[in-house]
Amino acid sequence: MSPSNRGGEQVVTLGEIVLIHDLKRQGLSVSAIARKVGLDRKTVRRHLARGLEPPAYGPRPPRPCQLAPYEAYLRERIALWPELTGKRLLREIRELGYPGCYSVLTDFLRAARPPKPRPFERRFETAAGRQGQVDFAQFKTRFTDEPGVERVLWLFTMVLGHSRWLWGRFCATQDLQTVLRCHIDAFAAMGGAPSELLYDRMKTAVVGEGAEGIVTYNPSLVGLLSHYGAVPRACRPYRAQTKGKVERPYRYVREDFFLARSFRDLEDLNAQFEAWRTSVANARVHATTRRIVAEHLAEERPALIAHPAGPYSAVLTIERRVSREGMVSVGGNLYSVPDTTRKRVLDVQSHPKEIRIFEDGALIAVHPVLDGKNRRRIDPAHRKAVPMAVPAEAAPLGIGIRPLSFYDAVARRLAGERAAS
Repeated sequence: MSPSNRGGEQVVTLGEIVLIHDLKRQGLSVSAIARKVGLDRKTVRRHLARGLEPPAYGPRPPRPCQLAPYEAYLRERIALWPELTGKRLLREIRELGYPGCYSVLTDFLRAARPPKPRPFERRFETAAGRQGQVDFAQFKTRFTDEPGVERVLWLFTMVLGHSRWLWGRFCATQDLQTVLRCHIDAFAAMGGAPSELLYDRMKTAVVGEGAEGIVTYNPSLVGLLSHYGAVPRACRPYRAQTKGKVERPYRYVREDFFLARSFRDLEDLNAQFEAWRTSVANARVHATTRRIVAEHLAEERPALIAHPAGPYSAVLTIERRVSREGMVSVGGNLYSVPDTTRKRVLDVQSHPKEIRIFEDGALIAVHPVLDGKNRRRIDPAHRKAVPMAVPAEAAPLGIGIRPLSFYDAVARRLAGERAAS
């Protein structure tokens, strides 16, 4: 055996200590034990006196570091110029005589460099009723009614900044009519409206920005918000943290609701999402506020702007030509008109939630707005029932009524002819 030395003291394993005591019980002398184990007699006596206690050694003495003579120089350099690279400093101390490797230098620099100041990020908290945040997020799925067809959908969400109450709807498009309908339904669901809505420069919200940073908003959206007493505000460029209350829920929606579910169609998807939103998302204790979201909304609702007396009634009037099938095209979808329509060009009013069609100023058709594109809606009342062809009754044969004497005469004549033959 060849025990190693540690700080001038022979290192003895627990197995060697057991062997020392076993040899002692066999009657061997200290010198004989020392020769068999390969230890000096002093070490053998010490472990015999201690018994079977496992050895305890102090920390290994620090090894001399090749970088030590250059540490003061390095500290001075990185204190003056914290951005100096490790490669640059390695070249400098190599010229001063450093013989060591690069990894030793980088380990030292990692511990010695002054910490980089992290930019202070202030949490943007809002007072009750002050702000709602709006955005769209893209989702992809395959409906069971359309196996093999991947659909791209957009989740519209509105989150109240104070209570974190969430409203949302999956949509086929991000067009203006969809955005307006979602706003109206979100305000109805929350029971009021916040005083301002924050947008991350959505194309349907922000249509331009001047050289001085003056933002131009979509006039239709401004008109809708004005009806409810709210104003739009654009998120500052490259400052997504100002809109984190609406962006963070997208991951929550994706992981807690969307993944590992199947949906028959868009209507089924929104029905499942609405059930999850009310029973899970808004019924949970929010991680930041430590409040149940729905209960927090109940406290925030008095601070919201009350709904106006009448519904929003902004109208976009356009002219549309009637197709041969008796349909007009609005927003990429087809809507029926009555078969009795005489004119080929009609006036169409596009409301946020319905389509109204006029002929010579008279309302002839009303349809709910269809989501998405390439869809059609036919009102059964617009199609006249085609009368079934009723076969003409067969004209009665003109058979005259003869007296019985006529038939008697015929019978006698036939009998006479037979007798003569």
